[in-house]
Parts: sequence; structure tokens; C-alpha cells
Amino acid sequence: MAEKKLIILDSNKIRQMTDRIAYQILESNYEEKEIIIAGIKHNGYLFAQKLADTLSKLSKTKITLTAIELNKTTPLENEIKHDFKNLKLDQKSLILVDDVANTGKTLFYALKPVMEFNPKKVQIAVLIDRVHKMYPTSADYVGLSLSTTLQEHITVDLINENKEAAFLS
Repeated sequence: MAEKKLIILDSNKIRQMTDRIAYQILESNYEEKEIIIAGIKHNGYLFAQKLADTLSKLSKTKITLTAIELNKTTPLENEIKHDFKNLKLDQKSLILVDDVANTGKTLFYALKPVMEFNPKKVQIAVLIDRVHKMYPTSADYVGLSLSTTLQEHITVDLINENKEAAFLS
């Protein structure tokens, strides 16, 4: 029997939420000369690309896109890869981006390399925020806040531009 998937966001809603989050980021960072958008690989980075593209269209502020790569299941067993040293992160605004925030574990560990620097501000943006936090993280910018059971799963497809969607199963 096929698993039933409920579409919770279609490509139009994802685009609207991306636009709204981009405006909120600009409002909160209007004095910044540069905003660094750091997407958590893989879907978080895809969402970060969308945000960076939208921000670049809306503002003359320099938008720098970068990636953070970590093992989401066992984050301490592997190196967390990033490019923060080359970005001169000190005294800059950083937006950490993921597609779905569930327990907060991925966001929590993705912040670890940021602590080696002295950013002016660190904020979190997510497309979907679930309310199962087990780690001390909260998103500053949220597309959709969704209460789900622990057994339910959210899948986000950001690869096919006109068929983007988020599913609950």
C-alpha cells in the first residue's frame, strides 16, 4: 500500500513564503552592507539559494551565499564543513537557513563553527518549523509553523522549480 502524502505547500506558496522571509530579513538588516546566507546542505542550501536570489532582486545589499555541511544524524562524528574563514564573518550578519526545523538538532550543531568567529548578528530562517524542539534553537524567520505528531514526516522538494512542494506523510 502506497504511503499517503498530503501536500502542505505548493510551488506558489513556497515562492510567496520565500518572498515574505526575504522582506523580513531585509527589514531586520537594513543597515547592513553585506548579509551572509548560509544554507545547510542539501535542501537547506536549496532554500538558501532561493532566499539569496530573492534578496538580490529586492536590495542593493551584498548577498553572499555559502553552505554548511554536516552529518544530521551524528553531527559530532564528522567534520562540519563550511567556508566562514574566507568570508571574513566577523561583524557581519549571518542568516542560517534550513528547509525544515524539527528538533533543532541540525540547526544547533550548524551553529558550532559560527562560534569560532564574532558575527554581528546570527539569525535562523526555515521554510517549515515543526514544534518538537529538543535543542535550544528557534527560527527568526518562518514560512510555515506546523504542529505535527512525532510519527509524521515532512518532505520538501525544491529541485523541480515548477513542481516544488512540501509533503506531510
